[in-house]
Amino acid sequence: MGLRDFNLYDQLRHNAFMAGDSPATITSGQIVSHRQLLDRVDRLAAGLSASGITQGDRLCILAQNCGEYLELYGACAKIGVIACPINWRLSASEVAGVVALADPQMIVVGAANLPQLESVDLNKMRARAIIGGGASGFIPFTDLYRDAVTDPADVRDDDPFVIVPTAAVAATPRGALLTYRNVMVAGQAMIASLGLSAQDRHLAALPLFHITGLGLSVCMTLAGGANVVMESFDPARASQLIDEHHVTLLADFPPVLAMLLEARAKTGAGWQSLKYVVGLDAPDTIKRLYAETSAKFWTGFGQSETSGLVTLTRVDLKPGSAGRAAAMVRVRCVNEKDEDVPMGEPGEIAVRGPFVFGGYWRDADATEYAFRNGWHHTGDIGKFDVEGYLYYVGRKPEKELIKSGGENVYPAEVERVIAELPQVAAACVIGVPNPKWGEAVKAVVELIPGKTLTAEQVAAAVAERIAAYKKPQFVDFVERLPRKENGEIDREAVKATHG
Repeated sequence: MGLRDFNLYDQLRHNAFMAGDSPATITSGQIVSHRQLLDRVDRLAAGLSASGITQGDRLCILAQNCGEYLELYGACAKIGVIACPINWRLSASEVAGVVALADPQMIVVGAANLPQLESVDLNKMRARAIIGGGASGFIPFTDLYRDAVTDPADVRDDDPFVIVPTAAVAATPRGALLTYRNVMVAGQAMIASLGLSAQDRHLAALPLFHITGLGLSVCMTLAGGANVVMESFDPARASQLIDEHHVTLLADFPPVLAMLLEARAKTGAGWQSLKYVVGLDAPDTIKRLYAETSAKFWTGFGQSETSGLVTLTRVDLKPGSAGRAAAMVRVRCVNEKDEDVPMGEPGEIAVRGPFVFGGYWRDADATEYAFRNGWHHTGDIGKFDVEGYLYYVGRKPEKELIKSGGENVYPAEVERVIAELPQVAAACVIGVPNPKWGEAVKAVVELIPGKTLTAEQVAAAVAERIAAYKKPQFVDFVERLPRKENGEIDREAVKATHG
């Protein structure tokens, strides 16, 4: 490790020294202090090393939120192993695709998620462990904690920390490779923007495989505070946990906050401790938060490739905007020539600075294209006002994306599944406004003459092949989809008619 290097494991050691007996993680089963967390991470790292896992190896995690999840991140940081968290909502075939991309030497799975490994060749891995159960060929996770001493690996700031799988562009999954510097700088920027301290506590209700769940958990570790980990999201229980553990920070994507506010009204929770809600939501839901609590809602622009949010603002200070650029990051809106567009005009959002990820895992072409001319091109369109506030406009056609309940859905992936149905001639999938989820998936389907199909059959076919959250909630059937002169489906025309 170099003179100026500092990673997540260093922070755990710092916290153990500075705030040893203060809570670090709180779960339904126990409260773990910073000193105890370091001890558990040390013993887990020893177990990983004893299983043959070494620096540079990949370790996949397929499990719901738990204290062990955060301990795995810490243990990986100690010995230089690259963590690859997997969305547990994916289908078995999608999980197999992510595992193939990561090419891991070890996998850790929650007992409830074991069936999703049915398409994975586990024999290629050196080790397999299971959380909360037992299975043939899997080490009980509790057996990984060893009393042996393992020296920290020579881990540098720019070494890879985590591969965050992104939505499948053109049906092919990608992995955004984040370094220690990425997540540490992003976390410190969030601390500076919100004013977080060791007295704060984060309700880790969003999945820890998601950049927001991971990023805010790391942020709270950097602040020296505590993560209150929810194994599965239950609005009533979450509402009570805010009061029980004096939670000050939580993340939100529709419909999380609306469900929590409903639960608060029913349970009578006070939420006097809650100060910050970070994420995206409908204006009416945010108005209700302000009317019923003293918490403030913060929103911004970011993605996995930028280690989370690169702009941030309180919504009541600049309604409608995504905020101003955080410290240590530059944000521009550019045209096709990578020239700054005039103030107030839309352009592609480009980012430069230590927030920008290390590239797409084993995809040099995609990385080169994203990083052209020395800037990360997000594929999203925005515009600036005269005060430097960014306003999100939409997505470039090449990055057609539906954002439903915090999850990314690429239309091409859903279209491929629908088009393989024997009754279907062609399909176009678009996002439509939805008050609960932000956006909903809608399929417009051209049937083969003489064939019939129902909306329920289309949705079921998608849910059988890929993650259920990607299935269309709405289906329109048409005699013929609009097409361009070259024969391609005219997506904009479909949106104009069916969106």
